[in-house]
Amino acid sequence: MIKIKYFKEMTFIYAICISLFHFGVNIWGGISDLWFNSAHFALLASLGFLTYEANKNENEISYFNLLFAVLSLSTFIYMMFFEETLYSVANSQMRTSDLIVASMTIALAVELVRKSTGWIIPGLIVSCIAYLLFLGQHIDGIFAFAGMSPERFLYRMFYTSEGLFGPIATISSTYVFMFILFAAFLLKSGAGDFIVDVSSAVAGKYTGGTGHVAVFSSALMGTISGSAVANTVSTGSITIPMMKKAGFKGTFAAAVEAAASTGGQIMPPIMGAGAFIMAQMTHIPFVTIITVSILPAILYFASIAFYINIHAKEHKIKGENSDVKILPILREGFHFIIPLSTLVGLLIYGFTPTYSAGIAIVTIIFASYLTKNKRMGIKEILGALALGAQNMVVTGVLLIAVGVIVGIINISGIGITFSQLIMEWSGNSLLIAIVLIAIASLVLGMGLPVTASYVVLSVLSAPALVGLMLSPEMAALVNAGIEIPEVAMYLLSAHLIIFWLSQDSNLTPPVCLAAFAAAAIAKTPPMQTGLVSWKVGKGMYIIPLLFAFTPLITGTWFERVEVFGFALMGIMSFSIVMEGFWDQRMMILERVMFALAAVLLLTPDSAFNIESHFEIVQNTHIIGFVIFATSMFLHKRLSKEKREFATTL
Repeated sequence: MIKIKYFKEMTFIYAICISLFHFGVNIWGGISDLWFNSAHFALLASLGFLTYEANKNENEISYFNLLFAVLSLSTFIYMMFFEETLYSVANSQMRTSDLIVASMTIALAVELVRKSTGWIIPGLIVSCIAYLLFLGQHIDGIFAFAGMSPERFLYRMFYTSEGLFGPIATISSTYVFMFILFAAFLLKSGAGDFIVDVSSAVAGKYTGGTGHVAVFSSALMGTISGSAVANTVSTGSITIPMMKKAGFKGTFAAAVEAAASTGGQIMPPIMGAGAFIMAQMTHIPFVTIITVSILPAILYFASIAFYINIHAKEHKIKGENSDVKILPILREGFHFIIPLSTLVGLLIYGFTPTYSAGIAIVTIIFASYLTKNKRMGIKEILGALALGAQNMVVTGVLLIAVGVIVGIINISGIGITFSQLIMEWSGNSLLIAIVLIAIASLVLGMGLPVTASYVVLSVLSAPALVGLMLSPEMAALVNAGIEIPEVAMYLLSAHLIIFWLSQDSNLTPPVCLAAFAAAAIAKTPPMQTGLVSWKVGKGMYIIPLLFAFTPLITGTWFERVEVFGFALMGIMSFSIVMEGFWDQRMMILERVMFALAAVLLLTPDSAFNIESHFEIVQNTHIIGFVIFATSMFLHKRLSKEKREFATTL
């Protein structure tokens, strides 16, 4: 170990400089994408090696970590001085020094990912490299690959847009960094406490009020933070003890918080790194993605709220007897609304997400002076800058490392092969294809974080999903090279399906990071908490089916609202069936009726091959609504005595 005086302070200043560098380049530009992405990796990796797995003595660092930090910085210095000279060599032949630095850069990225996430992603990267270089030559059948020379591989990974510093790295250095920095400024300005206070005032007084506070606060926190685990830790440290005190069991309280916090990654306007990657991969405007995601996100949070309401009624958990008023809280913290409104307004007006986030960050500072409390002085601003860079280390280096996998998938053509397999295995059935992708996302989610899982799955399976969603006539036009505007929305639907299904690694055992984080706060068994959170977050599996089989994404706004309204009742029916309770315990016949209503409310006519005579409202939805309303009416009218008598028959 090396002792360095004021080492903690030095890394703090270094993190501030990293944020300022990214802010300046994203707002004013000045260097090429390749150089910027290379600097993005070098700065974050060096900060990661300096601070990750820090010794108990904050002024000590291991020899290896210091060496790796210096080597990480040297990769960008080498890029600056030797990129141009490479192109002056005949046929851009890689020199020995190029080969060494390119290999070292990949190794450093893999090592930092190993330190932060474990062995799964490094193992996947090494396997992909082996497949591309030599392993593919020894595989028969459709996965055979002729191979590539190490020199050519390193050139494409280091100096082109197909590898480390390609589109995925660009997304990380621009959109993701700026929005994580935006979230850091909001949190340092006190937005987290404001969100919990607003949630308590709005939802705390209703049945199961503290549970609804968790949902509402996680939804609001999701508008500024795209990390499920970060949401769980930040809001859960407040809401989980509140729920337990109100009467919820610890396991259920932790599961609610985990499921609600997972919704932060599907909640506009940030939606984690996934929405930015989606915009880059589909070439669909970011504003379009967050706009069509509003109704599905509301459906997801409503599904959790229904579950809480039923559970609270069953266990007689009342709302809080609080006289907290919403208006004083809003008056105290109205300045938090200004930066969010500025961000959304700039996005809608047409400014780039990075520029919008930069202006919104400046707005946070000025808006804080509109109140007497939590004004952002120099200390708070510097703290937010440092926090933004520190929070970005793992995500940034992970996305750059995943760029290697994406590059290899594209170079080898294995993505097209995988899509063909999905088409073949599903028998051209869209439902079976979605089930296959859900299984694949669950397997990948055991080792990959959500964003990495989405990137890999979308490259592999999105083309197959789009092909299955298009009508034969539309597919024929696309194959003929004719551009159809509607196809873009089907492409967006396919990516949203994959993106939503990729979230299950936060909730579904055996690897459910958000549930484990909530369990640590609630002091409950992690695996049991994961199972309950999987049940509470059932909307994560139902709503993607609406993307595929209804016009919730592809239709007009009138059609989307129609689907949304009936789906809301369908999810409510599904929740009732799962718990077998509403105002009182359900009889078997009642559960069957509600189950039938749920299926009809969530299923379009096309699934039953029914020719609809309505352009907007579907027959199945009308029938489902009638069954739902009738079942609810009879359930409320049937007295407890009659219910007990019927149950004994």
